[in-house]
Amino acid sequence: MSSGKRILLVEDEENFGSLLQNYLRLSGHEVDWAKDGTLGYSTYVNGSYDVCIFDVMMPNMDGFALTEKIRARGSRTPIIFLTAKKMKEDMIKGYQVGGDDYLNKPFDIEILLLKLDAIFSRQGQGQAEKQEDRYSLGNYAFEVKPRLLHFNNGTKKLSPKEGALLELLCKHLNDVTPREKALIEIWKEDTYFTTRSMDVYIAKLRKYLKADPNVMIENVHSSGYALYVRD
Repeated sequence: MSSGKRILLVEDEENFGSLLQNYLRLSGHEVDWAKDGTLGYSTYVNGSYDVCIFDVMMPNMDGFALTEKIRARGSRTPIIFLTAKKMKEDMIKGYQVGGDDYLNKPFDIEILLLKLDAIFSRQGQGQAEKQEDRYSLGNYAFEVKPRLLHFNNGTKKLSPKEGALLELLCKHLNDVTPREKALIEIWKEDTYFTTRSMDVYIAKLRKYLKADPNVMIENVHSSGYALYVRD
């Protein structure tokens, strides 16, 4: 489990916030807790964090508005939303304003810890493996900006959507890329037709990557897709 990370928790429920802060600290993390969105924003501006955990429904400034203000500063700090709201529209809005993941209350604390570990793992992989917008995927190399997928002596030029989708999968390497997040970021809407379109592009990427059996894109039931690279 990753340890020694700095987490900003913004949660207005006193008992739940205290419980969550204690759990995260027991897991080895340093946690600052703000009890509404306005305090959360000032705490964020005056600190430095590896990840943020925001409740959605809060007084003064809700979690979505807080995220918009933080993203407007150019920040790319990962943000996880916690909410009792389970409408699909709320989940979509969370991704639209710049959230990275979503947990519906009540939830198992172990699930949150696993999500945090996945984020910290990706951050470490990004430092170690990503060089000038280039990802190493088994026997493949993917250059993000020119959208070039290299394998042995061959190179495939990807379409804009193929490139954007593969980049998003690479950012979540060995972890789930939420379907809703991909649809909102790349297709700009989550509908039946855009979902079917994404399935077609996933099939294309699988075809491009099939020459290396250690590289695979798997369906994750009711969640999305995961790009795995086996050692």
